[in-house]
Amino acid sequence: MGEEQRILIDRYQRVHNYLRISLTDNCNLRCFYCMPDEHYQFTPPAQLMQPDEIEAIARIFVAHGVNKIRLTGGEPLVRKDAADIIERLGRLPVRLTMTTNGTRLHEFADVISAAGITSLNISLDTLQADKFLLLTRRNQWQQVRSNIDLMLAKGMHVKVNVVVTRGVNDEEILDFIRWTEAAPVHIRFIEFMPFTGNHWSSNKVYTWQEILDTVSSRYQLEPLQREKHDTAKAYRIPGHAGTFAVISTMSAPFCGDCNRMRLTADGKMKNCLFSQSETDLLGALRRGEDLGPLLQANIASKHAAQGGQLHPVFQQIDAAHIDNRSMIAIGG
Repeated sequence: MGEEQRILIDRYQRVHNYLRISLTDNCNLRCFYCMPDEHYQFTPPAQLMQPDEIEAIARIFVAHGVNKIRLTGGEPLVRKDAADIIERLGRLPVRLTMTTNGTRLHEFADVISAAGITSLNISLDTLQADKFLLLTRRNQWQQVRSNIDLMLAKGMHVKVNVVVTRGVNDEEILDFIRWTEAAPVHIRFIEFMPFTGNHWSSNKVYTWQEILDTVSSRYQLEPLQREKHDTAKAYRIPGHAGTFAVISTMSAPFCGDCNRMRLTADGKMKNCLFSQSETDLLGALRRGEDLGPLLQANIASKHAAQGGQLHPVFQQIDAAHIDNRSMIAIGG
């Protein structure tokens, strides 16, 4: 089979070269938009991909054109074998990145650097320690802030993911922007998205335009050039060391040039964050089957936008009728 035939391309001519791998559906925080139930049943270890299986599946994706891999969770660094997995994937010819809640980064700083990771997405939805405890049900705010500073000091490109929810943290938008004045952080405001069990409603969505209006009330904005496949609309404020962006999944989707695929911690391939269908790659690998045709078929079935499930006008979405996993079971 020629190389051209091994590229993962869907019926809308979108080439897929970016894979997000969830290492676990476990997490040491309890953020409401991701895992609202304190008694969530985590996937039994035997059903999770093992380090050699993650490496084997990743190599097959690489053979089909993947050149970027992001590790996600749950919280990827709560896995006891996280260092082994990071080291294995760090040897692949890909750009390796990670999304983390930041609580354990100080324990993995050397492993991350050795694997060639130069950019991290760190979730932090508030700059207030008491509100962090309320949102996550864990007293870890100072540890996360210290680890962000540690990563910046090591020269890491740090993107801070902020899920903006009306009435919860929308009044902190300007506080996050002030952080970029002296610190080279890239703040990414994310519109609140619907997943199983997170009590989403359209009136909780603080939109891209509302975020821009809030920032513009205090600062002058300059849009940054959009790169192909970017999910975020980025901006700079003259004189600031950092930048900010908005991920407008609900009010202005960006599916037109999507290049992303997801692999859940239990080895299921999803071609979209909101896709109903999944392909069991782990089961096929354990049975000794050829995964190539499964990857091709999965991508061939991809919908034009948002898994074919979401109404294009987000105010008309009925979250109760979305057939999907919870966010933590998909991978951040």
